[in-house]
Amino acid sequence: MHGQRRNDGYRQGDEFATNRETETMKCTEAIAQVLKAEGVEFITCFPLNPIIDAAAALNIRPLVTRHERVAINIADGYSRMTSGRKIGVTAVQYGAGSENAFAGVAQAYGDSTPLLVLAGATESASLGIRPNFQASRNYRHITKWS
Repeated sequence: MHGQRRNDGYRQGDEFATNRETETMKCTEAIAQVLKAEGVEFITCFPLNPIIDAAAALNIRPLVTRHERVAINIADGYSRMTSGRKIGVTAVQYGAGSENAFAGVAQAYGDSTPLLVLAGATESASLGIRPNFQASRNYRHITKWS
């Protein structure tokens, strides 16, 4: 059955690797493996997102910027340069990081530029506490999926 499609969209035999000691995988590792499987070569980022380390462990090069908007602009330019054949990927911090990236994402959305923006997570107990920026609620209007 090797090569046949399963219900989840992956070919038979395309199982993701797991931690051999515990046979479990962190969500960030799963995301990084999907990025690698999709051919992502680099990820633009601002520090303090756990996906950065997981991606780097799989030889996805992190391009660390000094501001989230710059990271978005690099990913936007990469998507435009490849005419959308390769999509720019950006990882930012939750809260202030996703808030700083907002204008760049809105511009890319307005220009129909494909991007994947991965905002870091925070403990659910602190969600909705002011002055936290709620990315899922605010990005709903400027993205296809939030």
